[in-house]
Amino acid sequence: MREIILDTETTGLDPLRGDRLVEIGCVEMMNHMPTGQTFHCYLNPEREMPQQAFAVHGLSTEFLSDKPLFSAIVDDFLAFIGDSPLIIHNASFDIAFINAELERAARAAIARDRLVDTLLLARRKHPGVSNRLDDLCSRYAIDNSRRTKHGALLDAELLAEVYIDLIGARQSQLILASETRTFSTGQADMPRRQRETPLVPRISAADLAAHAAFIATLGGAPIWNEFLADDPSAA
Repeated sequence: MREIILDTETTGLDPLRGDRLVEIGCVEMMNHMPTGQTFHCYLNPEREMPQQAFAVHGLSTEFLSDKPLFSAIVDDFLAFIGDSPLIIHNASFDIAFINAELERAARAAIARDRLVDTLLLARRKHPGVSNRLDDLCSRYAIDNSRRTKHGALLDAELLAEVYIDLIGARQSQLILASETRTFSTGQADMPRRQRETPLVPRISAADLAAHAAFIATLGGAPIWNEFLADDPSAA
């Protein structure tokens, strides 16, 4: 299953009052594992950056002045997210800004039934406590030391780690790994999982006879004799 972890940075809190997107970060996950594929861009919001927003993410008007408009990257963005579920922390905030930009670009809005809100998941799992991204990183021992300011791609990468813990997928991966591991018994390595129906042997009686004849030419006590002694088919 393909999922997209998504985060944004903006000029403020309300797209209906003229606030705009300034950064989008996306991380692709396949079967709850990051694939290494990402989408990231800074955007020119076509307006000044308020000081309050700058204090949060550090993206200045000057820095963003030569960045592309949303209309220039919309095709690449939509191609990357495809029709996959979107995993977002406080999804109603980010999707309001994305859909406002899509409307300006004359594109269809993203349906809310595609969204998985990790803030709601966290509140159900950890009621009565703060569930900000930093708090969740601390709770799940995820290193967020690079997060001196908000950044869309970095926050999406951290959220991917948090999401795996929130849904219990990390534990499932550990269980699967332990079930399929090969253990050494001191005699022969025996896999935990074995075939219900053994494979048909491909070695014929003539093959075994030819092999035994070759071993007889080695003289002394060749190590092959130890394996032949344990193999009923060689008798």
